[in-house]
Amino acid sequence: MPETTCHMSMSLDGFVAGPDQTREDPLGKRGMQLHAWHLGDPRATAADERASDWLMRPRGAYVMGRNMFGPIRGDWDEEWTGWWGPEPPYHAPVFVLTHHPHDPIPMDGGTTFHFVTDGFDAAYSAAREAAGDAGVDIAGGASTVRQALVAGVIDELTLDVAPVLLGSGERIFDGVESFGFEPVEVLHSPLATHIRYRRVG
Repeated sequence: MPETTCHMSMSLDGFVAGPDQTREDPLGKRGMQLHAWHLGDPRATAADERASDWLMRPRGAYVMGRNMFGPIRGDWDEEWTGWWGPEPPYHAPVFVLTHHPHDPIPMDGGTTFHFVTDGFDAAYSAAREAAGDAGVDIAGGASTVRQALVAGVIDELTLDVAPVLLGSGERIFDGVESFGFEPVEVLHSPLATHIRYRRVG
């Protein structure tokens, strides 16, 4: 059966994004520090390279929240096609959770953003159908990952724990009462500890 994955970078105090998210700081204040391990920091090691391979492996479809797609809140009152330029890194259908309808946005390289107003279950079901045998990835942000954890759909969860304290921001485990995973691989570098978990049973 095709598997569902999720790969998130987080701080030592459990935040995947810092406070005060803006267009200039899409991951909040100091949030980009969580991603130094795969964004060109010269201290990166072979462990970070292997974790980056996990992160970038192709998937058949993706699910993400509207806050991850962009900074617009409420009605779609301006044109926006995501943070990633004309060719996003997904190269597959991406199902974006939103309360406000929007026509699909096709991008270069095979990515099309589809907007789902019926909640996480509907977005995940559409992603599963679109992915076929290639599997689904829960791309983020924090709220979408929490919903996926509560729904019990993630088979493999990778956390890159950066030696950073953010103090506040967006957490993925608030309200998640059961973890249900065990570690199967751990890699270390000066920039992050990469822990790959598999669902128990």
